[in-house]
Amino acid sequence: MDGKGLLNAQVIDLVYDAASIRRWNDQINPMDFTELDKQAHKMIIAYVLAKFEEDRVAGSVDWLRLIEGGIFEMLHRIVLTDIKPPVFHKMMSEKGKELNAWVCGQLEEATNCRDGGFHQRMRQYFFKSDYAVLEKRILKAAHFLATQWEFNILYKMCPFINGIDQIRQEIEDQIEDHYDLLGVQKLSLKRKTAGFVDLCGQLRFQKRWSQSPRIPPTSVLGHMLVVAMMTYMALSDGNAGGDRLVNGFFGGLFHDLPEVLTRDITSPIKAAVGGLDDIIKEYECRQMEDKLLPLLPSPWHAEIRYYTEDEFSDRILENGESKRLEDPEEIWTRDIPKELRPMDGRCIRCCDHLAAFIEASLSIRQGIRSRHLLEGAERLYALYAGKKGHGVDYGKLYDEFIPLEVKEKLQEGSHHER
Repeated sequence: MDGKGLLNAQVIDLVYDAASIRRWNDQINPMDFTELDKQAHKMIIAYVLAKFEEDRVAGSVDWLRLIEGGIFEMLHRIVLTDIKPPVFHKMMSEKGKELNAWVCGQLEEATNCRDGGFHQRMRQYFFKSDYAVLEKRILKAAHFLATQWEFNILYKMCPFINGIDQIRQEIEDQIEDHYDLLGVQKLSLKRKTAGFVDLCGQLRFQKRWSQSPRIPPTSVLGHMLVVAMMTYMALSDGNAGGDRLVNGFFGGLFHDLPEVLTRDITSPIKAAVGGLDDIIKEYECRQMEDKLLPLLPSPWHAEIRYYTEDEFSDRILENGESKRLEDPEEIWTRDIPKELRPMDGRCIRCCDHLAAFIEASLSIRQGIRSRHLLEGAERLYALYAGKKGHGVDYGKLYDEFIPLEVKEKLQEGSHHER
């Protein structure tokens, strides 16, 4: 594990900056739209658009480039913060190359890790016009569709505001420019698949740690993207193959999807009564079958089930059925064919815990230190202190984010035990 990994404190800080970037802050709006939520919704929409393209032409989408492109664009947006779209597009049209060079320079220290491959591909993405052509187009369409989803909420609040109809027209024009994508046509019908996108968007409204105020507040939807990105980075640091990177990212992106039907049920509640977690899981599966999966084309159902059921176990998809890998080393040591869709559920679990720890720790550092946040941070830190995974020093990451008062309390408890 020589050299800094891609999953490092600098990158994590950047990602969580997106939770503090407010969107549409020059308009009347009923809620805080954040860049993190927008990017998460965008990646779910990109998945839908890419699946339709794959249905039309098998193998047409490079899924790894789609994922990395989404991450590159998100980091790019974070560095430039919330510039008003007309100004941003004007800047990019006249000084795009220079701006991209400056952004890549700003991101170099955080992203130029170990073999440098990630940072090198990011430069290719922004500077080579023939790199990831279809994937860029899918992401751009997903960007405007996610923007339109937000705008439709705002428009109902203030249709009388000067210039708002011009904003609506500009968004619709951009979406029309991507009408060659089958998924854009499907979503424009406002039927089943659009209902799936709407349901996923509702996860913006469900806040994490709902029993406690936090700064910055994060939604279930934003958390899902953070876990997906961390999983991709952790597996990259462990030199996992491209198929595992893709499966791990989407496994992380969809791991909390059933919560749109059940809301967030905290881990202490699930563990409070024996067998309760199994009852919750059974209910989630039934709700997914009855309400969510019917919104998607039937050939996609097995994949969505695979992403959302038994989400924290290492597993493969064999003969259409999910099969758990009990040996924690098997997925790293066994040469598993791509067709079996190897899924690093244990890695997703580690990243889910890390995201929860950082959510609590960032808030405690800002002075919001409720009992729930302090207990959560203490419990997770104790669980991962000194722990290393394949390519990732989790203990070091926890040490870099642990609030001083939590560390002192744990040290004091350790001293008393001795």
